[in-house]
Amino acid sequence: MTSSFFDKLKDSIGAEEPTEEESPKKAPKGRIKKREKVKVKVEEKEKEEKKEDAEESMLAETKDELSKEEGELAVDLYQTDEEIIVQSAVAGVKPEDLEVSIENDLVTIRGDRSEYVAEEKKDYFYQECFWGTFSREIILPEEVDANAAEASFRDGVLTIRLPKSSRHKKKKIKIKG
Repeated sequence: MTSSFFDKLKDSIGAEEPTEEESPKKAPKGRIKKREKVKVKVEEKEKEEKKEDAEESMLAETKDELSKEEGELAVDLYQTDEEIIVQSAVAGVKPEDLEVSIENDLVTIRGDRSEYVAEEKKDYFYQECFWGTFSREIILPEEVDANAAEASFRDGVLTIRLPKSSRHKKKKIKIKG
């Protein structure tokens, strides 16, 4: 004897057939009782609400994580014959809110950019500016003289000048003969 799809489904979820005493009156085939329709709609609505709550919770967690993270500073790095130069636009930051350190062949720039106007709730169309702490570590392509390094800040642009180490400069040697 072959089982119908519904029999297999009942078996897989462990549902048992109600006895005649427990069995509710059956609606005519093809029709669902009004109570059952309402129950299904309520269950669907509850599922949607749970899903929306979960999505809102995940979004809040993501925002919290982003607010804890540091932004990464965009930089330009180039060289001349005598020095390596690092430049970065850091508009909205005061020079005293910037920290530059040099260790071996690594330059680290750290700072904090605070929002000018703090409003409780903003309805953004775009949010591309980073507010909060930021940092950037730059591995230099060659050794520099950290003691002779200079940093300047003008019109929102930080410029760090790093003289190349004299140990690696070419020196022509005259051959005696």
